[in-house]
Amino acid sequence: MSVASVPCMLMRGGTSKGLFFLAADLPSDPSGRDDLLLRLMGSPDSRQIDGLGGAQPVTSKVAVVAPSTEPDADVDYLFLQVDIETPTVSDRQTCGNLLAAVGQFAVERGLVTPGDVHTSVRVRLVNTGGLAVSTFATPAGRIDYSGNTAIAGVPGTAAAVALEFTDTEGAVCGSLLPTGRLVDEIDGIEVTCVDNGMPVVLARAADLGLTGYESPDELGADTTLAERIQSLRTQAATLMGLGDVRSSSVPKTTLLAAARAGGALCTRTFIPIRPHPSIGVLGAVSVATAALIDGAVGHELLALPPDGSPLAIEHPSGSLEVDITLDHDVTPPRVRRSAIIRTARSLFDGAAFPRS
Repeated sequence: MSVASVPCMLMRGGTSKGLFFLAADLPSDPSGRDDLLLRLMGSPDSRQIDGLGGAQPVTSKVAVVAPSTEPDADVDYLFLQVDIETPTVSDRQTCGNLLAAVGQFAVERGLVTPGDVHTSVRVRLVNTGGLAVSTFATPAGRIDYSGNTAIAGVPGTAAAVALEFTDTEGAVCGSLLPTGRLVDEIDGIEVTCVDNGMPVVLARAADLGLTGYESPDELGADTTLAERIQSLRTQAATLMGLGDVRSSSVPKTTLLAAARAGGALCTRTFIPIRPHPSIGVLGAVSVATAALIDGAVGHELLALPPDGSPLAIEHPSGSLEVDITLDHDVTPPRVRRSAIIRTARSLFDGAAFPRS
């Protein structure tokens, strides 16, 4: 399907940025849709110079939103990761950062009627089948993107967006601990494989000869490390039932170290082998969940806040607070609640023009 232009809104959600579309404005055939998105984003090209992508995984994302087909949700949200250097569009994961802007986009496009003070939008995560509730300010029935909430990795402040998740446990792999074990060994490295909304492979940074405090640029320059991360994640994927993931961005790999800025745990994450400038929302949720389980890799590094407040997960750009409640009376533990605060903002609204 060849189109001259397509209605599009560019939005920042959390520490990610992406193109937001109504499903009705895109080809219904997935291959035609993906071809259009690649041409809009400017992929494959490491610079994405002839498209709207920002040449980073966190800026080469797409949200497709539609009225929900389920009675317990208001809208359906399909996340698509557009690869930068290969002609690949993946739907094998969802994105909690872009989720922070889905509710506002739904209001902007008239899919949801805003409240007079706040609006809560029930969002079905099409990729995983989970449900999230996004709550944000709508004074006098209008979205207010301004506010005084700051999140690490984003300059300035904006209005807070409260995200609460249900049904994220085992959302992609079918269980919280997809290998059936708390700890596995891959290439001589102890790992914990977890899925609380995002499949993640956890390893201690020290076990790979790192401090865990290296910058993304330092990590990205280490080609040997990239090969080791790829080996860890591809072998872990087989154990997690994900199959061949060489062309997929999941599972993520997160290296752990003790917090050094007053948080609960320090992280360095890779998508799939590129160092992440911060950490994904559901990636952080999965990391925090595993860290709370006695015996999991990294549990011994966790510094619990004495007042029971959310866990501050440190990353290269700062920290991200995650509120997790587990039921430890069963084995393995069950997830009762996962919640997080993000911010979001619309950047432009108009027509996007794909390359020919």
